[in-house]
Amino acid sequence: MNIRRSGLGAVLFASVFTLASSLPAQQPAPVHTDKGPVQGTVVDGITVYKGIPFAAPPLGDLRWRAPRPHAAWTDVLKADKFAPACMQTPIVMPALGLDAVEVDEDCLYLNVWTPAKTPKDKLAVMVWIYGGGFTIGGTSLKQYDGANLARKGVLLVSIAYRLGTLGSLAHPELTKEQGGHSGNYGMMDQIAGLQWVKKNIAAFGGDPHRVTIFGESAGGISVSMLSASPLAKGLFTGAISESGGNFAPESHGNEGGTNMISLATAEKNGAGFLTRLGASSIADARKKSAADILKAQPPGLGGGSSWPIFDGYVLLGDQYKLYEAGKYNDTPILVGTNADEGALFVAATTPAAYQKQIKDGYGEYADKIFAAYPGDTDANALRSARDMSRDTLFAWPTWAWARLQSKTGKGKVYVYYFNHRPPYPDQPQFKDWGAAHGAEISYVFGNFTSAMPPADADKALSEQVSAYWTNFAKTGDPNGGGLPSWPAFTDANQQAMNLNDPSHAIPMPNVEKLKALDGYYAWRRNQAGSKAAGGK
Repeated sequence: MNIRRSGLGAVLFASVFTLASSLPAQQPAPVHTDKGPVQGTVVDGITVYKGIPFAAPPLGDLRWRAPRPHAAWTDVLKADKFAPACMQTPIVMPALGLDAVEVDEDCLYLNVWTPAKTPKDKLAVMVWIYGGGFTIGGTSLKQYDGANLARKGVLLVSIAYRLGTLGSLAHPELTKEQGGHSGNYGMMDQIAGLQWVKKNIAAFGGDPHRVTIFGESAGGISVSMLSASPLAKGLFTGAISESGGNFAPESHGNEGGTNMISLATAEKNGAGFLTRLGASSIADARKKSAADILKAQPPGLGGGSSWPIFDGYVLLGDQYKLYEAGKYNDTPILVGTNADEGALFVAATTPAAYQKQIKDGYGEYADKIFAAYPGDTDANALRSARDMSRDTLFAWPTWAWARLQSKTGKGKVYVYYFNHRPPYPDQPQFKDWGAAHGAEISYVFGNFTSAMPPADADKALSEQVSAYWTNFAKTGDPNGGGLPSWPAFTDANQQAMNLNDPSHAIPMPNVEKLKALDGYYAWRRNQAGSKAAGGK
């Protein structure tokens, strides 16, 4: 079924930047994939393939299962339009001008932008994973158009993955059915997309031995998760995470700054979901419509049965501990956050509300959090609430990732701090925003809109950022081509590239705040360990 819905949500903030191409399209010769021939279009020297299936439609009995191979075809597949996005209930922000998006449960498709003239070109490949709290998102956003990056000599792929409860439901019946694990279907979709790339990308002029995964928000968290998943081993050679990491300990209740739960907890959540759905079994739930699934799904972004879990199969457990033990997919990484991530998530608060939130979530550690993130005045409460959002969701996991890999891995580590204020609309809600969550995406892809026209400084920074990203994809190092020097991050010399006007290396920002959170997460782990030991 196809449903028209408006918007793609707050977390996809930079959908406000879009690009529509009006250049005439031409048809190239078909490319033969392992399942059948596909034909794209050529626009301004870039060949684009939209809507290539990489797995069977996850419908009926295939709902809540690992992706299955797609059936082969013999006729040429016209890959000239995006497939529908995966099922979702968009969060609408009219002020950001978010596009309508067609959605369908049949959504496991990918897209390719390539400047290659022949398969012998063997270009570095960049695989984009969209964000949206694992609840919303899609590959068809105009902001994600890959033509500008492809013009820098890389081949770009964007892959879809199941969202919300359809992408993450765990349940005892599913666990029994699937041999001891359930959930994480969206993550397995991403892995299936990468397997398709490994098998097929050479035919499009790409090098299957030079594949960099990159994503933002939930996409960046996905990159982090894939970097620790044994199922993704050998499928990529570099990783870029924009505002994403997965290094907090397992959540056992309402602990602040945590979101990963165990399979057992997820199964309980799944049983509750079936009750809300009015289904007596998984077989019964598979007969329900996708629209019914969305209605029964918990509201909001992520959480509940809409987030990846520690299932012991796709995601083995506490990623911090895995990295301490050197048990991860060791590649060069480029990771970072934005200076004012929290502006998107926290519009207003009061000292009383902020203090209650910290006391409820951080318990005995609250006073140490208040010392680093004070909330005694209206101004302090708002600033600290936004900074806590920035640091718990994005900056601390990124810092932990960089530190751990620099100590236990061989792949070099590069860290950025995006601190450039985009040309927001002249509206009151954006007045006090800095570089908010998602602000960097337009600079990576080089896609802006007339609603937020880029100044010369924006264009220059976009040229820099996209060059850093594509250099990294080609060589594992963002440097080159006369760009400002970007030093590798080490635990002993914690440097970040301040992406701004001008860009330059700086000491890792906000370290004292991050250290306070580092102490908190260590305390949480010790607490969990003590409880586990006491229960034996």
